[in-house]
Amino acid sequence: MSVTLAHIEAARPLVEQIAVHTPMQDSHWLSSLVGGPVRLKCENLQRTGSFKVRGAYVRISRLSPEERAAGVVAASAGNHAQGVALAAASLGIQATVFMPEGAPIPKEKATRGYGAEVVFHGRYLEDALAAARDFSERTGAVLIHPFDHLDVVAGQGTLGLEILEQAPEMTTLLVPTGGGGLLAGIAVAVKATRPDVRIVGVQAEGAAAWPGSLAEGHPVALDAMSTMADGIAVGRPGDICFEAVQQHVDDVVTVSEESLSRALLSLIERAKLVVEPAGAAAVAAILDRPSDYRAPAVALLSGGNIDPLLLGKVIRHGLASAGRYLYLRVLIPDVPGGLAGLLTQVGASGANVLDVVHERTSPDLDFDEVEVRIQVETRSESHAESVAARLRAHGYKVFE
Repeated sequence: MSVTLAHIEAARPLVEQIAVHTPMQDSHWLSSLVGGPVRLKCENLQRTGSFKVRGAYVRISRLSPEERAAGVVAASAGNHAQGVALAAASLGIQATVFMPEGAPIPKEKATRGYGAEVVFHGRYLEDALAAARDFSERTGAVLIHPFDHLDVVAGQGTLGLEILEQAPEMTTLLVPTGGGGLLAGIAVAVKATRPDVRIVGVQAEGAAAWPGSLAEGHPVALDAMSTMADGIAVGRPGDICFEAVQQHVDDVVTVSEESLSRALLSLIERAKLVVEPAGAAAVAAILDRPSDYRAPAVALLSGGNIDPLLLGKVIRHGLASAGRYLYLRVLIPDVPGGLAGLLTQVGASGANVLDVVHERTSPDLDFDEVEVRIQVETRSESHAESVAARLRAHGYKVFE
């Protein structure tokens, strides 16, 4: 079946029973890059920390009394799990959720906190989904698919209606994309009344099933995936979603892990918003190619559920990608004061030394040389370049 605007409009009263109307924030720093207004739709501030509760509630609320009595089962890396758990709990229904091994701990704990039983299975979402289907067949529990069901897509599409109301002037809309339920729902909702709006799906390079599938004209499964953006790490587009995306989405682009890290860090620093890597995908696309997107533009922040340990790693990675960390190998004379002289020049450049390691015994060193591996904190890429240039100007052999 094809998802229509009527489906989405009918889902909205149901969504309003459980979801909040998330804010939209002006982004002056992104606007300066694009050359016109850019706004952020903050669905990371939604209940359960992502948009997923919308579709989950619509799907579960429409179950028959007999289906409700049998319970529900789902497969998710975390966000859909929480949406299903909250929706089921609010309706008095037992929920079981299969998660791939390595799912973020906060998402697991939150899912259990909403009352669902959590079972780990497999490495990828597809593995967990297969286990959920088997559980459904064995127990009679109703499978709540994370994206490939008309009710789920319609529920996610209510976000499109909200965005239209909050930003009626927009000409471009960027949406993080995994299996396609969110992108399909939003595209149908927006294009029904504003066919002129350019809709762009954004995927992680390491889990980008859509470009190849669209080129082939049908969903094509990936052989493997590797990305920190677990929220959009889906190896095969949904069948129901595919038709809507094919008809209504103007483009699907990909972003690197470095771009996701940089976007996440920028959102924390500039917008004071915490998002997960998947939730930062739309902003990553803008940062990568700001001239590609005509303003006024809206970037959807689809989720904010991130493991604090991963957040720390991503922040460090983002700082490095933005030129805020500089790693250098420097050869200095093996004489008293040699290291002090090097650190004096680094300090004079305005960089902050984070770590220093000596290497005295190496076949690559002359007898009167010492290799110093140094990590410094810098303000920007240009500042990092100036630090290295200053050291070279003072006679040091520098290797980046």
